[in-house]
This record gives sequence, structure tokens and C-alpha cells, in this order.
Amino acid sequence: MLNKDTFVPIQFFKKEAYTGSMKGMRYRVTKEEEEFSAVVYPEPYCYEATPEEKKIRAAFPFTEEGRKQVVDWINGQYEENRSTWEKTARK
Repeated sequence: MLNKDTFVPIQFFKKEAYTGSMKGMRYRVTKEEEEFSAVVYPEPYCYEATPEEKKIRAAFPFTEEGRKQVVDWINGQYEENRSTWEKTARK
């Protein structure tokens, strides 16, 4: 699970996207306009190669509170769809 205290600082997102994965679920967080755009999708492919219908998206305010909401949302998506992610996890 991602930790709010150690997740990438807000300043990072002003320059580039942040990607990561956990146990079969990949995620991507970017700054778009004045919002965080968060996306989760199954392994094994990268963001660009994953079909749109397999991506789950959410937007949050581009604030410190929004950054924390992104972490909560990604963790929540992992928990809600754990069986899906575990099926696609690299072994």
C-alpha cells in the first residue's frame, strides 16, 4: 500500500508524470490543468499500450489534500479490485 507521508511530493508533478505498480495493478498520476489525474490499470502493459477500457480514472484538486486523496484512491482501487490485480500480477 502507498503511504501518504512518503508518496511523491506535490512539486514533482509540476514537471512530469509518476508511475508505479503494486501486485498486478499499475498506476499513473499526472498534473492536468489544476488537477491531479490518477489512473489505475492492470499489468502487464505500460500506460500507453493498455486499452482505454481497462483504465479506471479519477481527478483530484492539485493541492496537498488532493495529493493525499490520490494515495487513498489508489489504495482503495487496489483493495476493491484485488482479485483482478492478483490475476494479472507478474509471478
